Amino acid sequence: MSNTDKQIESQGVVLYDDTCGFCRQWVPFWAKTLSKRGFMIGSLQNPDVAKRLQLSQQEVTQDIRLLLNDGTQFVGPDVYRYVMSKIWWAYPFYFLSTLPLLHNIFNWTYRTFAHNRHFISTKCGLHNSNHSQ
Repeated sequence: MSNTDKQIESQGVVLYDDTCGFCRQWVPFWAKTLSKRGFMIGSLQNPDVAKRLQLSQQEVTQDIRLLLNDGTQFVGPDVYRYVMSKIWWAYPFYFLSTLPLLHNIFNWTYRTFAHNRHFISTKCGLHNSNHSQ
């Protein structure tokens, strides 16, 4: 099979908060890049997600998630790290985010943004949706 005939096998799905205006812009913006690495995107608000993870809808939507086909799950900043480790031009950012001090800064930055994502979206004019959480 030639490279042009080769299909990219799905590795898993990146799940994002579809009620967040920023998230609704950010993750789909990267859909093509993610797709080239075998990652699909989907909404955390899909009722099957909470059921599959055995979490409440509120718990499941707290963080971005990556579900790999083998059942492995990454949450929050570890989603970004895992995906960056699979993209050659993002690999240096992955490496930096694993260094002890930068690891903590990366986690803190993610956590602060995630906690304030709806407020930030509103201030940036990226309207949050009314999906129930």
